[in-house]
Amino acid sequence: MFDFLQGYDVLGAFWTTVKLTVLSALGSLVLGTLLAAMRVSPLPLMRGFGTAYVNIVRNIPLTIIILFSSLGLADIFGMTMGASDFAVQGFRLAVLSLIVYHAAFVCEALRSGINTVPVGQAEAARAIGLGFGQTLRLIVLPQAFRAVVVPLANVLIALTKNTTVAAAIGVAEAATLMKTMMENEAQTVLIAAVFAFGFVVLTLPTGLFLGWLGKRLAVKR
Repeated sequence: MFDFLQGYDVLGAFWTTVKLTVLSALGSLVLGTLLAAMRVSPLPLMRGFGTAYVNIVRNIPLTIIILFSSLGLADIFGMTMGASDFAVQGFRLAVLSLIVYHAAFVCEALRSGINTVPVGQAEAARAIGLGFGQTLRLIVLPQAFRAVVVPLANVLIALTKNTTVAAAIGVAEAATLMKTMMENEAQTVLIAAVFAFGFVVLTLPTGLFLGWLGKRLAVKR
């Protein structure tokens, strides 16, 4: 029944999807945290940059960002991402695009968590001489992260599914292989079912675990 899978590296394609997801998630978390800090910064310039970034990037389709990274950064500006191999270059450009796009959503999730921290705690931190950066790092962000585990899990699941857009620039992830198999094999429905099941395996346990973790880490107020 599944003879059509022979000759295709399905596990390798999903492994590429996993690597795209993990690297992009880590990068998005770092950049999103910096953007969230900018959005609540006392400096108008930083707040303006953070707000502009989020509002602009969230309203640009991910496909356009990925195509720009390939056609714009690579082809026009010659940005190779430190790779001489075309496949490695495409992978790194896809990671960069996913980070740029999903950092905006991480930022907004974190900002909502920051808003749950009582204002009095930040005022007390300032009263004992802590600066903005210290208050954010030691008091506000630890509580904000605990409050937004579930929203961040939703961003991670969306990121996992959005890795399929990397197929637009030829990254050999799951969606790319699925397209190739559908072009070469007659079992279209079964092929789609196999890859749909693969994404369920990737996303469902992640969502369940992070949902449980969010309940365990929730700040009791």
